[in-house]
Formats: sequence, structure tokens, C-alpha cells
Amino acid sequence: MKKLLALLIALMTVLLCSCSSGGETIRLGAAGTGGIYNEAANSIKSIADADGTLKIETKTTAGSAANVRLLSQNYLDAAIVQSDIAHDALNGENNFEKSGSLEGYSAVAGMFTEACHIVVRKDSDINSVDDLLGKTVSIGEEESGSELNAKQILSAYGLNSKMVKEKNLNYADAAKQLENGEIDAAFFTLGLNATVVEELSKQCDIKLIGIDDAAVKKLKNTYSYVDCKIPKNTYNGQSDEVGTVAVKAVMIVNDRLSDEQVKKLTQLVFDNAQELQLTVSADVDITLEKAVEGVKIPFHKGAAEYYSEKGITVKTAG
Repeated sequence: MKKLLALLIALMTVLLCSCSSGGETIRLGAAGTGGIYNEAANSIKSIADADGTLKIETKTTAGSAANVRLLSQNYLDAAIVQSDIAHDALNGENNFEKSGSLEGYSAVAGMFTEACHIVVRKDSDINSVDDLLGKTVSIGEEESGSELNAKQILSAYGLNSKMVKEKNLNYADAAKQLENGEIDAAFFTLGLNATVVEELSKQCDIKLIGIDDAAVKKLKNTYSYVDCKIPKNTYNGQSDEVGTVAVKAVMIVNDRLSDEQVKKLTQLVFDNAQELQLTVSADVDITLEKAVEGVKIPFHKGAAEYYSEKGITVKTAG
């Protein structure tokens, strides 16, 4: 009897282990509420649910920096992150120099460009980043890409946390507090036409603060930024083009995912690029060529296999 019981326990253990591997749910990290990462992640989950080939569960996180940490600690299986943060964390550079490199993840596809928005009320006396001295500013949630971008931009102007009253707010709360006059400015790293900024511009008159050429040059030379222009009329009441910097949002995965899973995930994204564009407020221009541009970390072998079949060669991890 004891032998039979032991055999049954062993069999149950094997079955449980087999259920948790191979076809397991992919935990997809997004970001805080009100952002485009959540829109994209939820859209990918809905597409996967309808397709039936993959099971995806979205996870709300603080953002890019949290996502790479959670991936490296195996709490996430996939995530959407800023390409610069994925690169810096993997190589232990810039903001990750002290903590050291975070490993165990690789790229699937670049998804869209994210512009650094600096938003104030239109009746504000803030007209440049220099004017943020002594002001109360939302820099994004802790461990978010927005927080790192905000600190880097402020630093380019010689400003730090002792000179600016920083608040770690998610995008939705930042928009609400800016509307109510509880904060003076807010940083949002988002794709153009972002819902949270668009809705804010309808609730109150706003203006976007540009980044001057000298600061843009400094940021590009130090970090992985690119030039970006926010065209006039992107948001309600925006009459002028605004110069800023931008980063690329990229989907990355835990290296523990099988090649088959990642290839299916890659195919899911490309096969449904048009639906993603319709359901996400940012300009999600997912093409094979653009998906590999500006991605500064190696690709997962499963993604590389998909690209290879389309005639594109990418660098792989390992």
C-alpha cells in the first residue's frame, strides 16, 4: 500500500511538472495604468486568446526598469520595455552600473517609437526645462522608463532631485494632478497620440516643453536616444512642433522560453500588426525591417528563426 501511495505521489508530481512547462502561460509585463504598454499588452493577449496558439497573462508593473529586473528574476516571461533600458540593464551601463548587469532575456521585435513628453498647463510660467527648478514634477513611477528618462533629461540641464520636487506617479495620476494644479509638470515617455496626454489636453489647456538642441546632443551622446519631433496638432491646442528625444519600445522575452514558443509569439505579433495598430493609440508601425532597427540587444533564437524565414538575419543571444 505504501509503495502504491508513493508511486501515485510520484506520478502526480510528474504530471504537475509537465503541466507547468512547455505549454505554460506566458506572463507578459506591461507598465502602469494609463500607458501604451498596457494597451499593447492587452491587445496582444486578446489576439492570443482568439488565436488559441498561445496563452498569455498580462501583468501590471512599474515599467521598463522593473520589467527587465522581473524578467531576469524569472517572475515574467515576456515584457515590453524601452530598448535603451534593455541594453543598459543587460550590459550594466548608465543607471545599471552600480547594480550590475541583469541577464536572461533577449529581443523579439521593436514595436513603436516613444517620445519624451514634458507637459505643463498652458497658464504655467514654465517655458523650458530650466524653468522646472523648484517646481513639483511627476517623473513617472519608480523603476519606470519614464523615471530614468526624466532624470537623464533633467541632468542634461544641470538639475537633480535636490533642485526639483520629484513625485513618482503613474501616468493616470500624473495627468489628474496636473489637471488639478497639484503638480507643475509631468514627464511621459509615450508613443505619439498617446491617450493619456490626448485626454488631458481635452480636460485642460496644456503645452509641451521642448528640449533644446544642446541638451538633445548631450543626451544622444550619452544614452541611446534619437531626435524626435512632436508634430503640431498632435494634441488638442498644440499649435507648434515640439523638439524632443525618443526611444524605441521593444518586446523582450525570458531566455527560458522555448524557441517554438517565441517563434509563435513573433508570428502572432506580425500576423496581427494591423489589429495592434487599430487597438493601440500609438503609431504601432510593425514591419519586418522596422522591427529589427534600433534594437540594441540580441534576439531570441525563436524570433531569429522567424526572421530568417523572411530573409532577415539578426544577432542572437548565446
